[in-house]
Amino acid sequence: MNKAINIIKQNLKNESVVIATSGGPDSMTLLELVNSLKEELNLKLICAHVNHKIREESDEEEAMVKEYCKKNNISCEILTIDNYNDDNFHNDARIKRYNFFEKCVKKCKAKHLLTAHHGDDLTETILMRLVRGSTLKGYAGFEEKDNRENYIILRPLINYTKDEILEYAKKHKIPYAIDSSNTKDKYTRNRFRKYILPKLKEEDPKVHDKFYKFSKTLQMYDKYISKETEKHYKNVYGEELEIDKFKKLPELIQRKILEKILHQNYQNDLMLINEKHLNLLEEIIHSEKPNQKINLPNNIVAIKSYNKITIKKHDATKDYELELDEFIKLPNGKIIKHSKTTSNSNNTCRLNTKELKLPLYIRNKRTGDKIKVKGLDGTKKIKDIFIDKKIPVKDRNTWPILVDSENNILWLPGLKKTKFDKSKEENYDIILEYI
Repeated sequence: MNKAINIIKQNLKNESVVIATSGGPDSMTLLELVNSLKEELNLKLICAHVNHKIREESDEEEAMVKEYCKKNNISCEILTIDNYNDDNFHNDARIKRYNFFEKCVKKCKAKHLLTAHHGDDLTETILMRLVRGSTLKGYAGFEEKDNRENYIILRPLINYTKDEILEYAKKHKIPYAIDSSNTKDKYTRNRFRKYILPKLKEEDPKVHDKFYKFSKTLQMYDKYISKETEKHYKNVYGEELEIDKFKKLPELIQRKILEKILHQNYQNDLMLINEKHLNLLEEIIHSEKPNQKINLPNNIVAIKSYNKITIKKHDATKDYELELDEFIKLPNGKIIKHSKTTSNSNNTCRLNTKELKLPLYIRNKRTGDKIKVKGLDGTKKIKDIFIDKKIPVKDRNTWPILVDSENNILWLPGLKKTKFDKSKEENYDIILEYI
């Protein structure tokens, strides 16, 4: 662990330090390393632990972390999360976790937050973003040192693999817990960790070092381009993007400006944004149509009006139209997600995408909306279905309607299926669930 120890020694001295500690082998090894150096470096340690209350072992892990801190005279801050507001658990958990860490940093007047991200984490992150699509900075993964507004995130284990950390923890008898959810294939990162990363290590056991160098190279280029971008940013974007001025800039600077605009709008929700959304912005910028609107995640819209584009939060009490992804949180508080359910209720819909025009959208009702109800001849007005089902007037304007890109109504979630809905015996390639 010499590299990790050197990073700690080079960056920490005579200060309070917050260590994010899940109780797993990575974070417990990091806590042990910093604890072994606290006298030499005159450090006051604060362990920050989050109990997500998702697994049965969560309380046992909290107790283990508390016991370690008590034994080693380390301050321990605990956050217990009893509910999650975002239907993407990982996204909501990450936001709550880092908000808590920032509060600990502020409360303890710390300069650094230490996290146990390691070399395998970096490799997995880069691979996932390459597959999903991202920005130049996104493709770089994360840095050893990440400067935030009021503190620095430091990742001393970035040069080590999971196996190396486990070996060290066992050799030095460091207590730790294993998160059972890390083995479940339903999580994207787990699939990369279990099936893709081992194949790369068969080619080169030190492949994490190559990804680390790749990350550093991208970061170097990104910082230079970001500096160049600042020279032009305020000239083309205030509250609106001025298209004529924007088009005169080099293509790389244009892209970076769009990334910065999205960063300002999403901040902690940056994981919702990928290359697809940047491409959509570029399309309307270069389109000859003078007036256009595109819908971005989290109910943010980009509106083109002649030579200007405005990007803002859309009022969900009015008209909305949201592109369907793996899941989508709706203005009425419910979600629609891709599912494997065997249910055949009106809360599920099976579709054959070969019969549709992708992408799919969720929107609220429009004047004159009609659907071709499954099993019936002719059409029926959405308005009449709301009346028949005794849907309160206050709920009708936000009730979701699934449509394809040609505005064919495919499903009235929770109320009616259309002719597009497939039975279990027919051909279909997606199942959607309304919950």
